Parts: sequence; C-alpha cells; structure tokens
Amino acid sequence: MVLHKFGEKLYSGLVTTMTSHLKEISNSIEAAQGGLFLDELNRKWAEHNKALQMIRDILMYMDRTFIPNTHKTPVHELGLNLWRDVVIHFHAIQSRLQAILLENVRRERSGEVIDRGLMRSITKMLMDLGPSVYQDDFEKHFLEVSADFYRLESQEFIESCDCGEYLKKAERRLNEEIERVSHYLDTRSEVKITNVVETEMIESHMHRLVQMENSGLINMIVDEKFEDLGRMYCLFRQVSNGLVLIRDVMTSFIRDTGKQLITDPERLKDPVDFVQHLLDLKDKYDKIITSAFRNDKTFQNALNSSFEYFINLNSRSPEFISLFVDDKLRKGLRGVTEEDVELVLDKVMMLFRYLQEKDVFEKYYKQHLAKRLLSGKSVSDDAERSLIVKLKTECGYQFTSKLEGMFTDMKTSQDTMQGFHASHGSDIGDGPMLSVQVLTTGSWPTQPITTCNLPAEILGICEKFRNYYLGTHTGRRLSWQTNMGTADLKATFGKGQKHELNVSTYQMCVLMLFNDADRLSYKEIEQVTEIPTSDLKRCLQSLACVKGKNVLRKEPMSKDIADTDTFLFNDKYTSKFFKVKIGTVAAQRESEPENQETRQRVEEDRKPQIEAAIVRIMKARRVLDHNNIVAEVTKQLQSRFLPNPVVIKKRIESLIEREFLERDKGDRKLYRYLA
Repeated sequence: MVLHKFGEKLYSGLVTTMTSHLKEISNSIEAAQGGLFLDELNRKWAEHNKALQMIRDILMYMDRTFIPNTHKTPVHELGLNLWRDVVIHFHAIQSRLQAILLENVRRERSGEVIDRGLMRSITKMLMDLGPSVYQDDFEKHFLEVSADFYRLESQEFIESCDCGEYLKKAERRLNEEIERVSHYLDTRSEVKITNVVETEMIESHMHRLVQMENSGLINMIVDEKFEDLGRMYCLFRQVSNGLVLIRDVMTSFIRDTGKQLITDPERLKDPVDFVQHLLDLKDKYDKIITSAFRNDKTFQNALNSSFEYFINLNSRSPEFISLFVDDKLRKGLRGVTEEDVELVLDKVMMLFRYLQEKDVFEKYYKQHLAKRLLSGKSVSDDAERSLIVKLKTECGYQFTSKLEGMFTDMKTSQDTMQGFHASHGSDIGDGPMLSVQVLTTGSWPTQPITTCNLPAEILGICEKFRNYYLGTHTGRRLSWQTNMGTADLKATFGKGQKHELNVSTYQMCVLMLFNDADRLSYKEIEQVTEIPTSDLKRCLQSLACVKGKNVLRKEPMSKDIADTDTFLFNDKYTSKFFKVKIGTVAAQRESEPENQETRQRVEEDRKPQIEAAIVRIMKARRVLDHNNIVAEVTKQLQSRFLPNPVVIKKRIESLIEREFLERDKGDRKLYRYLA
C-alpha cells in the first residue's frame, strides 16, 4: 500500500482502528470493580504492549519509510500516545487511578501490606507513557498528599514524644519513603519525597526540637547521648540552616558552662583539679564531635573558639595550666607509659594554644620548672624536654631558649661539682657536703637576693666553693640564692632516736640554732637568721605546726605564727621513718599581691617587644597610619600575647620622643620612620 501511494490511508486507518479498540478497552477497565481495577488496567496494558509489538512488525515498511518522510509519529509511540489519551486520560479512569494509587500509599504508611508488584507495574506504565504523565497524573498529587500527611503526623509526634523519640520516628519515616521509591516509584522521586519529609518533620520543628525541655540538644550533650546526637546531625544536615542551628546552640551552651566553670570560686581553689576539669570537658566535646557529628570541621572550629573565649576570661588560666603541668611532672606521671605521658602533654599543649597570654604562661612555667629542676623533683627528664620541644614547635626558638638554658646550667653544675670535689675532697673531711647549682642570671626566673645568715659550719665550705669557682671562671659574680636550696640534717632526739631530716635552707638555719639553745623566741630567731618575715613564718609553721613533722614545739600552741611565740626543741619527736621530709607550708597558687606583681613584670617585659615590632614594621613600610600600625603589631605579637592598643599608642609616643619615628607634618595620624 505504501508503494502504491496509499501510505496515508494505511496510517489514518491504523489510528482510527486503534482508537476505537482502545475505547472499548477503557470501558472494560472502567467497569472493573474495587480492587480489580488495577489488575484489569495492568492486564489490558500488557495485552496492548504485546499487540503494539505485532502491529509494529506488520507495518515495519511504513514505519521505516513513509513515517520518517511525512514526519508522522512512529507506530509504537503512536500506540503509547493513544493509550495515554484514550485510556489513561479518560476522566473516569484518570481520577480513579490517581485515587487508588494514593490510597495504596496511605495504607502502606499505616502499616498495611499492599501489592507492591502491581504498584510497580502501574507506575512503570505511567513512566513509559512519558515523564510528564508520571509527574502530572501521579507524582505531583503524591507529593502534595504526602506533605499534608507528614504535616499532621509531625504535629502529633511533637506533642507526644521527646526529642530523641521524635527523631527516631522521623528517621524511620525517611527510610520508609526511600524504600518505597526503590520498590515502585521513579528513582527521581526520591529527592522530592525526602525533601517533603525533611521539610515537614525536621525543618518545620527544628527550633522546637533543639530547645525541647528535658530532651533537646543540651540534654543530649549533658547526658552524652551519642546515638541521638548522631541522628540529629544526620537529619538536620539535610535541611537549610539545620547544622547552623545545632552549632549555634552548642556553642552558646559550651560558652555558658565554660564561663560558669571559670568564675566558680570553689573550682578555682584547686588549680590542678580546675585544669583537669577543663581537659575532661574538652575530651567530652571532642568525643561528641568525632562520634556524633562525623568530625565536622565547622563544629571543631566552633568548639575551639568557645574554649578560647572562656579560658581567657580568667586571667589566672596561664598560671593554673602551668601548675597542672607542674603537678603532672612532679608526681602525676610516675609509673605511666611513654604514650600516656605524650597524651597528657598533647592535651596541655591544646589548652596552651587557646591562651592569648602565652608570655604569662611562660613566666609561670619558668618558675615552676626552676623549682622542679633545683629540688630534683621532676618525674622524667624526657617528659620535660618533650614539652619544651612542643612549646618550641608552637612558638619558636625565642620562646624556649631560656628554658633550654636552664637544662644546660644543670648539666654544667654537675661537671663543676665533680671538679670541686676532685680538687677539694681532702680539705672537706667530715664537714658538711655541698652540692651547688650555678644558675645563669638571664635564664632563670629572677629572684630578689634575700638576706639569710648561714650557720658558721656551712659558711666555710661555701667560701671554698666561691674561691674555686671564681678561680676557674673569670669575670663572673656569685650570689647565694638561699631561698631556693635544700639540706639534709642528721638529728638526735630523746632516747637516742636518730633521724635524717630533709629541709629547706631556711629550715636548716633555724634548726641549727637549737644545737646551742633549747628555747628561742620568734624575735631571737628572726634577729639571728635575718630570714624575711613571710618566709620565716612559713618555715616555723612547717617545723612546729604540722602533725608528724613537728620537730619543734611552739608556745602557745596554735596554727599560726605570732611575733610573741616561743619555740622549743621537741625531744619527744618520733617517726616510723628514718628519713623525714619536712616541706614548707607553701601556697599552691600565687596570692593576689603576688599575682599583681607577676602581671606587672609581664607588662614591663611586653614594652620592648611592642617597640621592637613597631620599629620592624616602620622600617619595612617607612610611612604608616596609626590604625594600620596597631593592626600589624597585633598580628605580629598575637602568637605570644594580645597587645593592648592603648599600650601600643604609648610605645609609639615613646619612640617619637626617642626619635625613632616622627609625625607627618601634613597628616598628624601618619607616622614616618627616621633612618
């Protein structure tokens, strides 16, 4: 027929025949009752596809030649279009099909079992008829109905469930929808339906969920509910600003609890416990971020900024962190493996990074390190050096050069003492044994030289050492730091009981007075020894008022030392130990006046550093305005401390007075470097 130019007649006849046939089919589908409707539709669709295949084979020549030349719709496509227009879009079938499909979805959501295979066949039919058919006849209505369903359900859940329970239900619903798509919907529907669930169940209620009383985000953090936190993170990550909300609430909570910790006078009584609490807090949040928040860098940054914020609210944080290190390196790390030591030191370094006043930490660390080295109380030289290497890596050579100098002095002192004993061993005989640490003034914490009259027996050997040292080193000066030394004394008490007492140099000076007297008043001891009042009182307190260490007796007996007290040798003293260590009653942390004094010294040390930074900047830039100088100086020095803009201004004025800089004549806010 095509060859004899009857192609048009053949094509139009095909359209007419198929149309009338499909009208009959649509009537039989419409007549199907209740649940048989989908079965009938599916059966007729399968038959239509089979018939279409045969028709295409029979009319293959027309399909390949006449149809392309006349730009008509190919046979198979024509068959699908006619099925769509005559059957699917027949008003009685279209509305009924849509209603049944949506009803099946509703039933499945309610927990009923439906024929998923049949649903799959019907939705595939709609997809085969073209994307727009699936979308317009089913998907659009499916998404609208779903939004209404989840809006109502989420409202019910939020009124009756706690946060953790609600999130479990939301997660289950989300997984059900994903599973539904995989069974009988178009894969492209997954994003759309999950968006609907996330919007209605999460986004619409996220503020209420996070703030929920007794079960919201804060409660999850406090109770360490990692599973619930992880679920919240995963669900909130899918919605706009979900993670921002979690992060903001968490940050606010960390800052508030941190602020309470920092300002709690009870916590601040014990610096070591205070820092340990900080570390435990950091461990807890690190674990939450690692386990629940998938190590999210934005959460880690928020945590770091929160810790930096509240640690620096307490001006004593640098001192407390140094005291914590001191405690660990004195006794806390005894018998601990090398890996655990490194772990503790790394945690300390983490807190150190948060400090804005790193130079204040250095000041205290130097004092504490000096005491550890001089008293030989450090648990491990390797741990000490390891921490210094970490500090050096963090802050540069300048920061640790003096600390390293302290270790050098200790080693040099050992060699010096070997030389002294080799040359003077025979002169000393049965006299007191002396061990001296010679400290370089610049490397060690500056100590005011305090007066203290040493016993005559000690003065002799001290003078021998001075002569030996100055004889082997030229151009040096020695001054005794009696407030930093220790002594071992052999003592005999009543009934011939002997003990070896380990005491400070001050305590030794006091005890040796009792070789020649049984009773001495406070004023007499003060006059003979000339030990500073505060040190003498602490020293006498530890000798007379500490149970088990009271080698002296005090009259009248009380906890504090008064200028009118009298002291006696306690010949009834006993101890089950031969060696008895008598520590000085020392404050663990600085008193307020001492703290102010340290602050003042730090402020003085900062002035030359700020001036040096200003000169470096002006040398490179030649001319610069005030605000830019302040910004550049802050940038250069922030790794050690945050300089105060007022102090920077004063240092600029000082440099102008000393003719390093001058004000620009045209613009008084501009400064010029004078070469």
